[in-house]
Amino acid sequence: MSSGGLLSIQARYTGQGIASLSVALNRPPVTRLFIGQAPEVVVKTVPYIYTLCAAAQRAAAQAALAAAQGIERRPVDDGELWTELLHENFWRLLLDWPAACGQLPGKEGFVAWRNERLGEHRLVATQKLLQDILPRVAERCLEQLGAAEDLPASGFPVLQPAAWLAYWQGAVADEPAPRWPASIAGALLTRLHETQAAAEALAKGTPFPVAAAGDDGWGVGQTLTARGVLTHAARVREGRVVNYRVWAPTDCHFADAHGLQTLLAGRPTADLGAARRAIDQAVLALDPCLPYVVEIEHA
Repeated sequence: MSSGGLLSIQARYTGQGIASLSVALNRPPVTRLFIGQAPEVVVKTVPYIYTLCAAAQRAAAQAALAAAQGIERRPVDDGELWTELLHENFWRLLLDWPAACGQLPGKEGFVAWRNERLGEHRLVATQKLLQDILPRVAERCLEQLGAAEDLPASGFPVLQPAAWLAYWQGAVADEPAPRWPASIAGALLTRLHETQAAAEALAKGTPFPVAAAGDDGWGVGQTLTARGVLTHAARVREGRVVNYRVWAPTDCHFADAHGLQTLLAGRPTADLGAARRAIDQAVLALDPCLPYVVEIEHA
């Protein structure tokens, strides 16, 4: 998403652990800008508003609006989408995860790949990063997190636009549940597996996952981002958008404190600094797409 908005996290440190964890996710109501607009205008506007993962945002918007109008969606640039996903994953894996684990980052390798990611040598640069740099950085982080050797890692999450369409139309009361990481280390390991899979897909020219469902002016479009499944939902009447929603992974993971509480349950924290590091790691495991602040009260 765009940098507009803020995630606030509050907690108490009791001397024995973290308690009274709460989150507040504040988003600007930017989708109001789409009301009354022609669908093609919305598609053009979306990447300028949602600048993070802009290609995925555009693909989801195109899919949702085409489904709402009952027309065939335009093809996407698969290479652009896989590269965008890799960019976000490499950023987290080489810069943010090492910082959260007290390890040295792989900044030089990331910068070198970033400079090549849009050129003719991007596949070579991607393989170099995966084989020569990322394994060393990831191994140190996983060791610090105490990851078990048999820790399971999931593949890409499944798109389910029909379920979200039912929720968008009010046919079901609850939105589909997001996929939660089993642990902080599990989130890191899953991201490593997804990064490898994305690199293989880029090399093979695999179509990027985009799916849609629509019915009588209602449409839902979904695609993948490095953070999970992105969902756009639109309602179109007489060639104009009358309602629009975006559910990013951040909206699902930080709707309440459930995800953080699950990841931090039973986590030993020797002091206030350890409590802060544990919260930062749990936040990174759920990976918000906007800035966040943490306030810890010492009980």
